[in-house]
Amino acid sequence: MIVRTTEEITGTDRDVSNEDNTWRSKRIVLADDRVGFSFHETTIPAGTTNEFHYANHIEAVWLFEGKGKLIDLDNNKEYPLAAGSMYLLDGNEKHQVVCEEQMRMMCVFNPPVTGREVHDENGVYPLVTLDDE
Repeated sequence: MIVRTTEEITGTDRDVSNEDNTWRSKRIVLADDRVGFSFHETTIPAGTTNEFHYANHIEAVWLFEGKGKLIDLDNNKEYPLAAGSMYLLDGNEKHQVVCEEQMRMMCVFNPPVTGREVHDENGVYPLVTLDDE
């Protein structure tokens, strides 16, 4: 059994932000936990726009705080987001998250991320496995 709190993750190598501080991810479950997925709490500050493309992962997101919009850049569609919204990137869609009010969300990735991934210039996480260590 694994029991963790976001408080104990804060300030560790599982607490990751991008250079511009337009998102922060607390990685609660990672690949080395060997459960087949990773689980993160992500916070996005108000007034920011982030572009992502998980070409190698499926991501499910549940927003439990905040407001904004999701823009599907592959299919030219826009979706309002508010507390209680869920979106699933089951087609590896390139997308933008526009944050109007600070957003906090829980995210699940499959395959699990290791925690060493960094978004490249296109917003893509490379596929890194435990075997790559």
